[in-house]
Amino acid sequence: MSSRPSDTGPGRPPTQAGPPPTRIDNPAPGGAPGSGPSAPGGSSAGKPPVAGTPTAAEYYAANRGGGLFSEAVSQRLGSRIAVFAHKHRLTPTVLSVLNLGLGVLTSFIVIAAAGPVADGRIWAPLIGLIALVGWQVAYAFDCSDGQLARVTGQASPAGGRFDVLCDVAVQASLVSALAATAHAQEPDTPAWLLAAFAATWMVNLVTSVMQGGDQAASMVTSTSLPIRVVKLVRDYGAVIALAGAVLLVAPQLAVWFVGLFTLINGGFLAASIAFTGRAALKP
Repeated sequence: MSSRPSDTGPGRPPTQAGPPPTRIDNPAPGGAPGSGPSAPGGSSAGKPPVAGTPTAAEYYAANRGGGLFSEAVSQRLGSRIAVFAHKHRLTPTVLSVLNLGLGVLTSFIVIAAAGPVADGRIWAPLIGLIALVGWQVAYAFDCSDGQLARVTGQASPAGGRFDVLCDVAVQASLVSALAATAHAQEPDTPAWLLAAFAATWMVNLVTSVMQGGDQAASMVTSTSLPIRVVKLVRDYGAVIALAGAVLLVAPQLAVWFVGLFTLINGGFLAASIAFTGRAALKP
């Protein structure tokens, strides 16, 4: 199993050749987060479920990459959540629900506090800390559901669809929270910029989910460290960490975050169209 990150989106892990996946875990912002697709039958690459009680190392070994930050932080935290979940007989779907609940709740708090933070009625670092921790822990749950499903043989088509829908809901709420903060901090923020930010982020999420099975492709296949560092702008764990840090330290810069990732996601979308179109024209 390769841990090479693809460039289908922040945190979108590489897919492997073979049958289409039955469970797709963790689409990323502007791409797909997390631990990626699992093989038919519920375990990675068609291997049987791990016998006995799997360790955190075994869960982590089943991760689907996702980029330097996601592999170093989110996937490792997810593997420990998977150990806890297995011990307490929690299913991957329960972990998907926890991702959904925590991610959307965190975004709702940020949205509700956007105006009061801008007016100085609420201490900005408090909301920033909630965002930073809440989104990261939600993403760790998103990583853990795929690890648990693959290692214990609980993957299913319905579980995969449910996981993707939860991811879409969390990311829609996250985009709304960032847009609300940007507008509250800078009321003159152009409506077209906020619309473009949401559109490019979510469209890239959709194209990322499409990159499963025999549709998988990577524009940049190098696994060198400099390339992986550059790809941090497409690593979901790194992106939401940066978003949380902005809200924690300087929420007035939220509009710059929105503008930057509109360019990044829009540029990636355009490059993906060109890359895919070129491939489609080949005989």
